[in-house]
Amino acid sequence: MSIERARAYLAERGLEDHIMEFEQSSATVELAAQAVGCEPACIAKTLSFHVGGRVALILFAGDARIDNQKFKLRFHVKAKMLRAEEAEELIGCGVGGVCPFGVNAGCDIYLDDSLKRFDTVYPAAGNAASAVRLTLEELERACSPCAWVDVSKLS
Repeated sequence: MSIERARAYLAERGLEDHIMEFEQSSATVELAAQAVGCEPACIAKTLSFHVGGRVALILFAGDARIDNQKFKLRFHVKAKMLRAEEAEELIGCGVGGVCPFGVNAGCDIYLDDSLKRFDTVYPAAGNAASAVRLTLEELERACSPCAWVDVSKLS
């Protein structure tokens, strides 16, 4: 998925003007935080997992990581991330730009409780040189998550 697909998706929800594009890479939490000018924890990183024949996209705070025990309790499977080469085909965007906006069918979106510490977060916008400035309410409206989940621990 390109930034154009994310832009169209966000435009339908009145959020297109929240997209930020950068000259430099924002493919990692650290790079995104530098580009945005925020603390790394405010970056909403999207991690992708295989769950029961579907893809689970979970947005975490930038300083959070997966807690395997919590993940297994919530999803009843061991946490198995998608391989980089699977991302484009299964999600619709490549590693470094994975976002919850306008993803392929077969993807379920979840928001991790680690995000609740912040008023505003910055997920990617479909490529490795972009972000979207969203309040938590706007994030929920934009990605229509299946649920809020608690599957992380802070680094």
